[in-house]
Amino acid sequence: MGVNQKCHLKKPHKKPRKAEIPEAQKEENKQLSSRRIGVEHLIGRVKIFRVASDRFRLSRHRYSQVIMTVCGLVRLRLNRSVILALNN
Repeated sequence: MGVNQKCHLKKPHKKPRKAEIPEAQKEENKQLSSRRIGVEHLIGRVKIFRVASDRFRLSRHRYSQVIMTVCGLVRLRLNRSVILALNN
């Protein structure tokens, strides 16, 4: 049940010594930052269920099943809030 996908990490551009970052790179950093904050909020929602933040006390082979269930619940809740926001 594991997910096997290639992960492309994108790091923000750093300011060179005694120079400024070009506007295009600043804009890329802003876009990356806004995307990252969304991901961090979702991780926080998963941690509300305390599966990802506390010690897991069931057998190891159950962990992926439980974490995928929790992620499904978070996704369901997120979809519900988006639908409710669209209806208002």
